[in-house]
Amino acid sequence: MGGHLYALDFDGVLCDSCGESSLSALKAAKIRWPWLFHQVDSGMEDWIIDQMHVLRPVVETGYENLLLVRLLVELRVPSIQKSSVADGLSIEGILENWAELKPIIMKEWNEHREPLIDLFGKVRDEWIQNDLSGWIRANRFYPGVADALRFSSSQVYIVTTKQSRFADALLRELAGIVIPTDRIYGLGTGPKVEVLKQLQAKPENEGLTLHFVEDRLATLKNVIKEPALNAWNLYLVRWGYNTQKEREEAESISRIRMLDLPDFSSKLR
Repeated sequence: MGGHLYALDFDGVLCDSCGESSLSALKAAKIRWPWLFHQVDSGMEDWIIDQMHVLRPVVETGYENLLLVRLLVELRVPSIQKSSVADGLSIEGILENWAELKPIIMKEWNEHREPLIDLFGKVRDEWIQNDLSGWIRANRFYPGVADALRFSSSQVYIVTTKQSRFADALLRELAGIVIPTDRIYGLGTGPKVEVLKQLQAKPENEGLTLHFVEDRLATLKNVIKEPALNAWNLYLVRWGYNTQKEREEAESISRIRMLDLPDFSSKLR
């Protein structure tokens, strides 16, 4: 009794995976829409990867990276545009309006969530199988995070929209940390608000102080809407995949605390 439980997002809180996810999305997009890349040279691919880093805050689930790659190609090559939203669209426009744009382009491109998730996972699996060290190098843990996890005396759970096997592989191979698989709640385990309800209901977690650390403001706002989750302390990290505008909004929400990287590492220990 009296200890702490930390539910931690993975990408953007523990691990900077933007390089890997962008490259995997580019590989997957070439498989999904090969005709799209006839006019894409290495210079444009470099531009796409650069823009994916800018756009990373809008991604909630990995498959969305494929949609962003295709949309970026349509921005640069108007002759192959298949979506009504691409004409005149800017990077800033995508950042501001992704929630509205995504269902439109998925309908116009006749795409569905599950096949894109499966393809994205398959591309990553093949990369890991053929070049594990290269896949690992495309990711990095934020400074101090691995040691904080390793020496933490708190109950730690991973709550992520990443597929669990990839989070587990990175924890083991890149950070040298083994977190029991039953403490990694990845894609397919349900919305994060439901996972938090499960965690607080576990008998072994009774009496613990509850902390949820995220880099997506929208996720924290969903938690705030759930009265059943009022016991959770909520944190938005300053170093993750969020924008200055989102950080400013978070600072105006009394329930959310802003977290800097050194403070996170010391808290977790």
